[in-house]
Amino acid sequence: MDVKGDVDLEADADMGDAVRLSLLGGSGAVDDDDLYRLYAYPDDLTRPLVRGNAIASLDGGATTDGTSGGLGGPGDRRLFTVQRELADVVVVGAGTARAEGYGGVQLTLPQRLARQRRGQREVPPIALVTRSGVLQPDLAVLTGSGVTPLVLTAAAVAAGTKTRLGSAAEVIDCSGADPAAVDLSVALDRLAGRGLLRVLTEGGPSLLGSFIAQQLLDELSLTTAPLLVGGTAVRIAVGGTDVVSRMRRAHVLADEDGYLYSRYTRTS
Repeated sequence: MDVKGDVDLEADADMGDAVRLSLLGGSGAVDDDDLYRLYAYPDDLTRPLVRGNAIASLDGGATTDGTSGGLGGPGDRRLFTVQRELADVVVVGAGTARAEGYGGVQLTLPQRLARQRRGQREVPPIALVTRSGVLQPDLAVLTGSGVTPLVLTAAAVAAGTKTRLGSAAEVIDCSGADPAAVDLSVALDRLAGRGLLRVLTEGGPSLLGSFIAQQLLDELSLTTAPLLVGGTAVRIAVGGTDVVSRMRRAHVLADEDGYLYSRYTRTS
């Protein structure tokens, strides 16, 4: 494969110098090679593995002023980039894409070459989940992506969405029994059919809650920010169904600013 498209040759060129991370229970700093090992997806996947990535305050808030950006720091941004680089596809709710001003995934030339060596496409697409199919044509993720974004929507609106968006996105019917709803199991099957097995979802809370409720979330990477936000901030996952999914801690990282970076995997 050839490297093509816009390449940021300088941004994140040396993420190792951005922030010092250490593994709790380990010794010394964690470098980039360690991070890629800690967050690598299994090599022998035969079905999609869904990993959620989220950030929360000490008191459980997922946002400040309506977005998650105010909670983050250099370490969180570093892991955000690493996890995107390792994924085959980044799945996000359309509402979150609007609120957070999502664009396409931006990777440096070395990162693209590393993906090629792993047998992945140079840049993972963003996959927008939307039941209504109503997306503004000037949405940043539609106009600023180096690869064509995917729109995972309901059968009842798929044809109209294709007509409105044209070549700006690939619209995919992801309904099961209910043609007015997006079935996440069907959506994962559609992604698998395109060879996209390493799935990273960045929310928002409703989408992450749906993955949890349907027992489809295999892993959770959670940044805990050393902040209290109070107010009416939502949690990282919301929904109408209570479920209990037992998780196992894979690792916890820390930085000098007081952030914790944990990764959990589902036990069954």
